[in-house]
Amino acid sequence: MQNTSKHHVLIKTSLIALFGALIAVGTFIAIPLPFTPLPVVLQNFCAVLAGLVLGPWMGSLAVLLYLIAGAIGAPVFSGASGGLVRFFGPTGGYLWGYLLSALVAGLILGTPKPEKPIHTGRYILATALSFLVIYIPGLIQMKFVLDISWDKVAIAGFVPFLFGDVLKGIAAVLVAPRLRRIVADQLYG
Repeated sequence: MQNTSKHHVLIKTSLIALFGALIAVGTFIAIPLPFTPLPVVLQNFCAVLAGLVLGPWMGSLAVLLYLIAGAIGAPVFSGASGGLVRFFGPTGGYLWGYLLSALVAGLILGTPKPEKPIHTGRYILATALSFLVIYIPGLIQMKFVLDISWDKVAIAGFVPFLFGDVLKGIAAVLVAPRLRRIVADQLYG
């Protein structure tokens, strides 16, 4: 029994570390835009995927691991930068949004279980709300740090990213069910 428990903890720890690393790798896939401090990144996709696949607690821990690595200076934030100061700049709210997104996705889908199939509609809902949740603290912080109008905030931090985030959301809905089944089988199979 104790061996099974240790094995279970090892698998959970490995999955959290794997998704934390996956979010960090998303840093290196970034397209800068000249009219905004935000680049197009894959980090948000990976944070949402962590919640969809791992559930609320492991998904949130994976994002938290990523945020801690960045806070202590690892170059895991956009532009291959790090440091605590990034949390207080114009794009810092999006970092907190990543954590909220994993939590929201995980709360909607629950903890992965092998015997618990989930309807595609719930994946779509979880994905859409998770991407939306990233924007809320991101736009609010950008507004107040840059001291600009809400129109300018929308143009700098929301509108240019909608199309790409819809594509990322579709990809997440397509890959998450399979990855979630693999995780559930590893955890409980």
